[in-house]
Amino acid sequence: MKRKIIRIDESKCTGCGLCITNCAEGSLEIRAGKAVLVREALCDGLGACLGHCPEGALTIEEREAERFDEDLVEHRLAEIGREPHPHARAEGCPSARPTALGAQKGCPSARVAELGARAGAAAPSSDATPSALRHWPVQLALLPPTAPFFRGADLILAADCVPFAYADFHRDFLSGRAVAVACPKLDNAGAHFQKLIELFRSGGLRSVTVVRMEVPCCGGLSAMAAEALKESGANLPLREVIVGRDGAIAEDRESRAAAAAG
Repeated sequence: MKRKIIRIDESKCTGCGLCITNCAEGSLEIRAGKAVLVREALCDGLGACLGHCPEGALTIEEREAERFDEDLVEHRLAEIGREPHPHARAEGCPSARPTALGAQKGCPSARVAELGARAGAAAPSSDATPSALRHWPVQLALLPPTAPFFRGADLILAADCVPFAYADFHRDFLSGRAVAVACPKLDNAGAHFQKLIELFRSGGLRSVTVVRMEVPCCGGLSAMAAEALKESGANLPLREVIVGRDGAIAEDRESRAAAAAG
């Protein structure tokens, strides 16, 4: 079958081993001073190890490869004496299952999401502001493009530093909207780009607002969103809001049609 899988550039690999410890499936090991893929069926193709390679020797490619085998991964981890990572597979991890808040009360991820005033629990103080989060998960890497909460929604694509810098993020941006969180510098940008294309094509969104920090690397999130819109052919308005490190809005670029016509 043709699918996404890790590719290792031996000319760049120094054998530091950082990718080994950050591969949740145990699919990599060092041989003759280089990282190698033990077996194709052990690699899920999500690219969690990419951001940990200091030399840029790891990329994701799409080619003919063995189907990913979860049972084989469990056997491999037992073989090398490692515990399964709780977020190794998005499909099997409760925290990665998309839910509308208040649904699936028996699911551990729903119990966490329902904490706070919106779920009927006591607020930490009488003047506490309730959370405006409407769905779970929020990380772009975990979000299914066809999740029901995207239908007819206005999407906030937020750099993950923004909610820490901008104090009123919930009130001014998150309230009444769907959200996807990403970092263009530390995350797998290639995988995010493809995910956004799928989301824009199939999610049924009404608009996209990128909220990012006023730092050079964060501009990649805006560029990624604009290019993904063009690639998807979706005719959605795109707005960009830039937040300074002091927490103030430095720039707010009005909505514009970003998709290629026709």
